Amino acid sequence: QVQLVESGGGLVQTGGSLRLSCEAFGFIFSDRVVSWYRRAPGKERELVAAITPGSRTDYADSVKGRFTISRDNAKNTAYLQMNNLKPEDTAVYYCKAARLGRPIYWGQGTQVTVSS
Repeated sequence: QVQLVESGGGLVQTGGSLRLSCEAFGFIFSDRVVSWYRRAPGKERELVAAITPGSRTDYADSVKGRFTISRDNAKNTAYLQMNNLKPEDTAVYYCKAARLGRPIYWGQGTQVTVSS
């Protein structure tokens, strides 16, 4: 069964850290660009970070210096390490795996709540 499964969300205080995981099943993960998106209540979906098959990374300005995206192709898993979390980081976080010409896969989302 093809799917992406996110985990690692939760409730954390301002300044705290969380690490999200995105594990892939049923498709070749290593040749996909993996991205993390988030959607906060009342806001549009926002691209947070992305990592290429060669591990080049890119970040939204709002998370640069605080978040780190990485991947372990041997485990079919990507990660989002989130440090110095702020209340404005509160959102549902989704991972996406994509490659030109191939189906795009999304995870079900994991809730991150940062209390002030």
